[in-house]
Amino acid sequence: MNCYYDRPHHDGSSLYMSTRGRGVGATQFVRVRVPHGFGAPRSVFVRVVCDAEPCFFPLLPGAASPDWDTAAEWWEGNFALPNPITKYRFLINLEDGSTRWLSADGLESLEPRDSSDFRTTSFPPPPPWAHQQVMYQIFPDRFARSSGASRDIPDWAEPAEWQDAPVAEGPSTSRQFFGGDLDGITERLGHLERLGVTLLYLTPFFPAQSNHRYDASSFDRVDPLLGGDEALVRLVEAAHARGMRVIGDLTTNHTGDGHEWFRAAFAKPGAVESGFYYWNDTDHTDYVGWYDLPSLPKLNWDSRELRRRFIEGDDCVVAKWLLPPFNLDGWRVDVANMSGRLGTDDFNRTIQRTVRATMDQVAPGRVLFAESTNDATVDFDGEGWHAPMSYPSFTRPVWNWLRSPTINRRDFGIPYESAPAYSAADVVESYRRFTAPYPWSVKLLAMNAIDTHDTARFAEEADDERQLVAAGLSYTLPGTPVVFAGDEFGLRGRNGEGSRTPLPWEEHPRLLAAYSELGRLRRESVALQTGGLRWLSADSECLAFLRESDEGAELVMAFRSPSELALPLNVAEALEDAPTLTFGSIAFRREGARLLWEADGPAFGVWAVRTLVTARASAPERVNANA
Repeated sequence: MNCYYDRPHHDGSSLYMSTRGRGVGATQFVRVRVPHGFGAPRSVFVRVVCDAEPCFFPLLPGAASPDWDTAAEWWEGNFALPNPITKYRFLINLEDGSTRWLSADGLESLEPRDSSDFRTTSFPPPPPWAHQQVMYQIFPDRFARSSGASRDIPDWAEPAEWQDAPVAEGPSTSRQFFGGDLDGITERLGHLERLGVTLLYLTPFFPAQSNHRYDASSFDRVDPLLGGDEALVRLVEAAHARGMRVIGDLTTNHTGDGHEWFRAAFAKPGAVESGFYYWNDTDHTDYVGWYDLPSLPKLNWDSRELRRRFIEGDDCVVAKWLLPPFNLDGWRVDVANMSGRLGTDDFNRTIQRTVRATMDQVAPGRVLFAESTNDATVDFDGEGWHAPMSYPSFTRPVWNWLRSPTINRRDFGIPYESAPAYSAADVVESYRRFTAPYPWSVKLLAMNAIDTHDTARFAEEADDERQLVAAGLSYTLPGTPVVFAGDEFGLRGRNGEGSRTPLPWEEHPRLLAAYSELGRLRRESVALQTGGLRWLSADSECLAFLRESDEGAELVMAFRSPSELALPLNVAEALEDAPTLTFGSIAFRREGARLLWEADGPAFGVWAVRTLVTARASAPERVNANA
């Protein structure tokens, strides 16, 4: 078993860090928690990289600690923020003469690399509302068909009945047409409200020549098959009236080969739009397609005119849909990790900064998510995209831990001979490895999905009990919980295309109540929305962590199979006896100087931590003489 509760801790959350002022030079308050059982520090320093040179600032024993935590000493201090992106870590000198370094990678005796450091930035954070959301991903063709839906079938489409199974492979995967539309979503907002959803994420709604619409033929209008511009206005207005927000999906990496820009450029080297794409010949008839797909010509962001039309200013594509009458609340960017990158070209940072600047200028308070399928740390520092999708840090590790042992299949495009079998400790290590370099604002918003329209369904790999353990982790770890439409029905699908099943509205969503409870818990807990993350324990079958804020804490436990987990009593002396939420059977009791939990199968539980005394001074008010 890996026990973390007796290790020093810092995570960059508001409980451990705060900034006075804005920009470079602002005072940065910082503190670190040192458990009594770890050993008595002789001194503690924060090591800050200032203009690429290490600087050390002493910390002092602090008088303020969270009311529930009497088992640790808190050391605190401050420094002036030297750079827009600042790296830092802690040096702990113990009374026995030994030393330890605490970085984002964890605790170690050897001096860490700077790449392992925590990061803080001077960039404006995401809008405060963004951290409070429960996201629901909708693939419009498969969610719901309104009573007035158009059944005019386009030339590219192969019509299907709503109860038909989705085609999982072959050319028909992109052509199968069920006819879901935006008014169908509007008519089903009551279902989403009962589910606890507060943020709708729509995959592309632009006209295209496929059911997925990632091959847009225009960015200037809503596909008439979805109801046109008016249907999007109706949906957003109805969602806003219920307290929900709506974001769209942009493809900054490519367009479709039917796009009006591409048609204006094809075989016309003198056209302005010819600079929007990569060409392999002087006649401009042979071009670069994303993954060599001719239907998806790749955009060349060296073009200033492309930037002006797509991402710059108040009349570009990015801005248009955020402004009246559409009033979208933000964007998710498709294959953001590949956007602007081809061979020696790398315009990715330019795209990020420009999209973000445009959004902040024309529609402040909008959110900007971006897809990255692997290690995203190089692209997410808080300056451009707000937050990534969490495939390597959350989705894949959770699958590798919770999938049924009878399932042994390759997935996520990784050519394993056998599917990996993770322990709970492996989940913790993977999460820490892939999120460690993120600034806290990025980690706090990252999309935590157990499945999406690009993966198999989780229910294809596990039963309802394990799905609820996975969903529980999605809702309680730092980040934005994501439900892919149909998860609440327990829908199955062996790959991304096969997972895009039309929702069976004649059936009762068997997991609706559980997801609703998770949504309620998330909405009511400040700790789960914005609190820090402190891992407590992990072995093969179970893991435990705390989410902590100045206003309280939540203890979270997840079990894969029958097992028990014990923690010292001082981990949470103020623990409520009754859980706030449980799935499966978890027995809890106090046994001498420890707390003991026993699960008889897959199970998930959350316990609130009471406030014992009047709240003490919060981190932002405590600044010592280091400034």
